[in-house]
Amino acid sequence: DRQTLVAVLQFLRRSNLRESEEILRREARLLGDDLGGSVATVASSSPGVAAVAAVPPGKGSPGGAPSLSSPGSRDQVSVVFAGSTVKGRVGGGVVVEDQPDVSAVLSAYNQQGDPTLYEEYYSGLKHFIECSLDCHRAELSQLFYPLFVHMYLELVYNQHESEAKSFFERFHGDQECYYQDDLRVLSSLTKKEHMKGNETMLDFRTSKFVLRISRDSYQLLKRHLQEKQNNQIWNIVQEHLYIDIFDGMPRSKQQIDAMVGSLAGEAKREANKAKVFFGLLKEPEFDVPLDDEDEEGENEEGKPKKKKPKKDSVGSKSKKQDPNAPPQNRIPLPELKDSDKLDKVMNMKEAARRVRLGPECLPSICFYTFLNAYQGLTAVDITDDSSMIVGGFADSTVRVWSVTPKKLRSVKTAADLSLIDKESDDVLERIMDEKTASELKILYGHSGPVYGTSFSPDRNYLLSCSEDGTVRLWSLQTFTCLVGYKGHNYPVWDTQFSPYGYYFVSGGHDRVARLWATDHYQPLRIFAGHLADVTCTRFHPNSNYIATGSADRTIRLWDVLNGNCVRIFTGHKGPIHSLAFSPNGRFLATGATDGRVLLWDIGHGLMVGELKGHTDTIYALRFSRDGEILASGSMDNTVRLWDAVKAFEDLETDDFTTATGHINLPENSQDLLLGTYMTKSTPVVHLHFTRRNLLLAAGAYSSQ
Repeated sequence: DRQTLVAVLQFLRRSNLRESEEILRREARLLGDDLGGSVATVASSSPGVAAVAAVPPGKGSPGGAPSLSSPGSRDQVSVVFAGSTVKGRVGGGVVVEDQPDVSAVLSAYNQQGDPTLYEEYYSGLKHFIECSLDCHRAELSQLFYPLFVHMYLELVYNQHESEAKSFFERFHGDQECYYQDDLRVLSSLTKKEHMKGNETMLDFRTSKFVLRISRDSYQLLKRHLQEKQNNQIWNIVQEHLYIDIFDGMPRSKQQIDAMVGSLAGEAKREANKAKVFFGLLKEPEFDVPLDDEDEEGENEEGKPKKKKPKKDSVGSKSKKQDPNAPPQNRIPLPELKDSDKLDKVMNMKEAARRVRLGPECLPSICFYTFLNAYQGLTAVDITDDSSMIVGGFADSTVRVWSVTPKKLRSVKTAADLSLIDKESDDVLERIMDEKTASELKILYGHSGPVYGTSFSPDRNYLLSCSEDGTVRLWSLQTFTCLVGYKGHNYPVWDTQFSPYGYYFVSGGHDRVARLWATDHYQPLRIFAGHLADVTCTRFHPNSNYIATGSADRTIRLWDVLNGNCVRIFTGHKGPIHSLAFSPNGRFLATGATDGRVLLWDIGHGLMVGELKGHTDTIYALRFSRDGEILASGSMDNTVRLWDAVKAFEDLETDDFTTATGHINLPENSQDLLLGTYMTKSTPVVHLHFTRRNLLLAAGAYSSQ
């Protein structure tokens, strides 16, 4: 180390960089006793320039790779050398003994790794990690998978096919089980040509795999690689991995396992720091008609209603502005129409009769089974007032049923409408054509399976998205298609209306989600960032945010106002297929092919729970109207009810947890499980709580 230092100092003196030399001397005296820590971060810079750059703490080297000199509390100095890059990389600060000359020190990085030694490098590191202390072993084991993939791809890329094959066969069995699908894709890439068209692998090469490691474990790794002069591995760590270093205790195997598993590793802690307004918007105030003036003078049983004291306005009981809510006008929302106000009044009356759910009082479940769908049911939605149900089918049809005695009717033709007296009280009834009344309406228009459906909150419109790359808006007054939105070039997997109507979101195979407004042909926002298909989309109850789940095994939360990604949640081990926000807007539940439901605290950006029990993909998640119960429906033909109140109480969301991601999930989620309900070989694809907290579930009977 001394010799290298002397060489560097001589070089600086020769180049007349006295100031830098002084700084380095001072630093060297501080770092003199730390033989393991290298003095300088080596990064490539323009040829023939040597400069000293001050790096703020924790920011790493100018290349964006973690700084080799451990980012401490004081500002670090990183020496940036010129030249000798290998395929655009420079070896990272690995000190070579007995070579006082700088150019000689740097030329050590010039040889490309010997392909026959890759197995030796990897097994050497593997041996080192497996023999390290328990507390470090769990953290350092995270390196196995990304290094394995990059070393394999490097061998393939440099056309060492036989070495690549033997490397793969020797080490692929050591990887965590949740990477099996990725490894299957990887095993088919055996030639350089194969890599060109493979998007997953291109992403892997270009996006940095994120590992969250404590400073102690990182220092241990760095020291080992430097002693062994294992440049090949160190280069990969430098170039392709982003190491998010935190101060504090290393995490345990359970804590790491809970959070890893996505295509690009964990989320950087920085990614979940932005402020999110997760509170609800204040309900608008308006007058409620007295009960006896109401059209429905009697309730279902036929008894006259009890008179209630007159309330001046519904708003009187609405809470004060939620401190975590976004400003009311942060994004423009549509004005309430009279019919919306009436609907809100109805909603409040229903809410007054709502059943309070809890562990002692579970909801009744009403299951809608689609018979003779021949595996063709691909999407379901139910209106907020539970009056209609829609199914999207693989034969490209959209079918709408009325589930109340009231039949579905279309508006009369224009000629007939002109005859109606517009002043009459029942004009809304008169415009409907009784001849068209039926329980079922079939909507034709898509040219591929329909993967997502969504009713507008006012029940006037219906969205459907399809394999044909379009999203269609249908009128439920005329049962015809009004608009086809073309923006995705590939299948669209999901679409959903905003809780306030007007806006809607779609997500598809092109890896982006798009925000639309019903009266615009083009999307208003494009949310790009996922590394694989966007499989499901959900609006936050305040409509200012959108959650997307993806086949890259991450969930992202996007800000509708500016299109920024404000949260990245990792922890699922398979593609995400369901999302649900809690009614108070604070929490998000997500379900995936791994059969786990994960619970997230949106404000702190933390995982706060894991619900295990399902044995197959979870396609449906829904919170009860007051948020006491979470219902999950799965391909394993069960509906499960979970105690949401208990799951979210006594959360540890102190600053330490948020800073380091030391989450402590309860060992056993069985005490949160309130009930499991089997269907008769019918996978559950949709769940919906009615306004009175009756749970509706839907799925298609499968005969096998």
